[in-house]
Amino acid sequence: MSAAIKLEPKPQPLLEVAGLTLDFRTRTGRVQALDQVSFSVEPGEIIGIVGESGSGKSVLAYAIMGLMDPAANVRGGALHFIGRDMLDQSDAALADTRGRDISMIFQSPRTALNPIRKVGLQIEDVLRRHARLPAREMKHRAVEALRRTRIPDPERRYHAYPFELSGGLCQRVMIAMALACTPKLLIADEPTTGLDVTTQAVVMDLIRDQVRDAGTSVILITHDLALAGEYCDRVLVMHAGHIVEAAPIAELLRHPAHPYTARLIGATPGAETEIADLAAIPGTLPDLRGDLPPCRFLHRCDRSDVRCRTQPLPLTEIRPGHSLRCWNPL
Repeated sequence: MSAAIKLEPKPQPLLEVAGLTLDFRTRTGRVQALDQVSFSVEPGEIIGIVGESGSGKSVLAYAIMGLMDPAANVRGGALHFIGRDMLDQSDAALADTRGRDISMIFQSPRTALNPIRKVGLQIEDVLRRHARLPAREMKHRAVEALRRTRIPDPERRYHAYPFELSGGLCQRVMIAMALACTPKLLIADEPTTGLDVTTQAVVMDLIRDQVRDAGTSVILITHDLALAGEYCDRVLVMHAGHIVEAAPIAELLRHPAHPYTARLIGATPGAETEIADLAAIPGTLPDLRGDLPPCRFLHRCDRSDVRCRTQPLPLTEIRPGHSLRCWNPL
């Protein structure tokens, strides 16, 4: 009798989001910001979340970080990070997790950094809170963090204030702070906003190299599909609080199935793209304060039918690793 084959258990995702539904209370009702958002992040994976401004990308990032506005209300779903229920953590537990296990690079480094505190001391603040190093080692570790982000003359820049540094150098300081304690997950929210094209590439290469060396997973939030195509393993496309498509980046760019994804690709400039070749996405995002149809892209789509207005629209796997929320795919 042959011996039974023992199957290895499937590794647990680093981050698992299942059916996350979140709204904001207002004086006139509620804003339906996230609806049935589901995805996971594997250890060492770089995923992109792309979509127009207002699609819910940053709201999702802040929910993962546990930095939700007091008006936010999680109406359903689950959010687990390394097995912890992040929606059931105390404020103290969330504060311990942020900076140590999950870090974030914010969209505008000049406003995220304290303008009246030297950047080296701001890195030390993170180390003091989470690394618990001897005081004599703090400055050395902060300088090393700056050196790893390839900031010229890090010993001198340790003493600089944010207003004395360029936008690109401020972003490198943010990266140094975010990675100072070698987190398991890094969330980069539009990390190249306001930077010139050359500096954008330098910053993104730096993030990729740093996390690759540490084995850190990354969620890159961007409206730039070309940027996601350059650096991400997999991409989630968001529209009006929904994930409408998710696929490995090569698959998504070659075979977009959702009309919105195809429109995003058509509106994304490339190295050899002529201005005349770019096409704006028609219409605007729907008003998230009222009653919404199952498909929130309905009024911007030339393929919609009665099902889009009336039937629930699940996120369904159409090919291995490729999921879609659409009744009439391309």
